[in-house]
Amino acid sequence: MSFMRKIRISLSVGLAVAIVFSICSFAKTSEKIRSDVLRLHVIANSDSAVDQNLKIRVRDFILEEGKDIFDGSVNVENAVRKIEPQIPTLEKSAKDFIKSSGFDYDVKITLSNEYFTTRTYDNVTLPAGRYLALRIVIGSGEGHNWWCVMFPPMCVPAADKKDEIENVFSSDEIKLVESKPRYEPRFKVIEIYETIRESIYDKTK
Repeated sequence: MSFMRKIRISLSVGLAVAIVFSICSFAKTSEKIRSDVLRLHVIANSDSAVDQNLKIRVRDFILEEGKDIFDGSVNVENAVRKIEPQIPTLEKSAKDFIKSSGFDYDVKITLSNEYFTTRTYDNVTLPAGRYLALRIVIGSGEGHNWWCVMFPPMCVPAADKKDEIENVFSSDEIKLVESKPRYEPRFKVIEIYETIRESIYDKTK
């Protein structure tokens, strides 16, 4: 084997190792992000215009209620401990809100482990994978979904997203969520990997 061929092989191996290490590091940080976030998943009664509009109004109502519940929370564990016992009260308040809006729909609120694709909220991108989520089903729950983040409160209009993520995420996590999926191919690699894991998960249920 020629000297130049050995050099090319060494460089190729080194590059492959560097890529694998980079992806593994990205995956590890993605996993940490998923464990530090409480997502919000609102499902409309149907896809009619009025039901979709109600979904958005219920979303805003829940996000506002969450601000008071999460006040003073420093991490997702603390946030979950605060909101879990409040779910029956939150559910009743949501039902009353829906009724006052002129609808006779039931609403069910639960904490659920759910799969989310890669999502960007303004300048923050969350990697694909399973997250703990506050799941809100309005009526028959046959309409389109709406996803966001319950904690840290990044989807509340008045929230300063930068301050919120800096209070919860590490420097590595902040660097990742502020990356642009268009220029960060590892988001796609993670999504492909998590999609495969999800298909296996579905088959084992």
